Amino acid sequence: MSIGFVGAGKMAEAIMAGLIRQQFAQPGQILASDVSEERLAALRQQYKIQVTRQNAEVVEQAECCVLAVKPQQLEAVLREIAPLVTPDHLILSIAAGKQTAWLESLLPQGRVVRVMPNIACLAGEGMNVYTRGARATEEDAAAASELLGCCGLALELPESQFDAVTALSGSGPAFFAWVLDRLVDGAVQEGLSRDQALVLAGQTMQGTARLLLATGMEPADLAASVTSAKGTTAEGRAVLENEATADVLKRTVQAAARRSRELGLA
Repeated sequence: MSIGFVGAGKMAEAIMAGLIRQQFAQPGQILASDVSEERLAALRQQYKIQVTRQNAEVVEQAECCVLAVKPQQLEAVLREIAPLVTPDHLILSIAAGKQTAWLESLLPQGRVVRVMPNIACLAGEGMNVYTRGARATEEDAAAASELLGCCGLALELPESQFDAVTALSGSGPAFFAWVLDRLVDGAVQEGLSRDQALVLAGQTMQGTARLLLATGMEPADLAASVTSAKGTTAEGRAVLENEATADVLKRTVQAAARRSRELGLA
């Protein structure tokens, strides 16, 4: 399958890197467009893909087109490529907030699948949630799942849940990274070097996540299993687990979800 990327930012790079790593597509089967010649040159050098400044060229050559431009730029791009999109095109949009009905209204011929990936795709550990538009088939969903599975986990969910998905897994890497950074700061103040603390904290976060996913254990149960009465974990939890911290974390996700809804209306 020939795959095109309209927009070649970090998320597009993360997906194409996974496709090449898993040999879902050869570099020569991937074509990316972008306004930045410098960006395209860098991607061509690193991944050996084809590049172009013309969005139309991507649509003309690719069976599957990934729309990877910012939500605020998407309408202009859709109006540009719409005359070239046919019923044979599978369109994957990763633009936050932009619903399938809106996408289909501007692309009356294409088969649309909306996707919310995250930047961990670059390491092959992404969380990729997708939903089908009205014209997309079960075969399209299977193709999207296989493609996205090259970059991590892929999960189909109703579009009504996408604002929450965007907030939790789309924006989530930034939130988790910020929390990890604060934990590292604390460890540095206790005598570790920053490099040492980053390795310890990163592996601990990764191991905790993998343990939870592998066992299906509830996070609260895992926390309890690590905590001994009057031990070090209990002492730390006494500081962390308070109403203010819980409220801040909830409001973080709610604010991101609210912004996703606003982008959908823009």
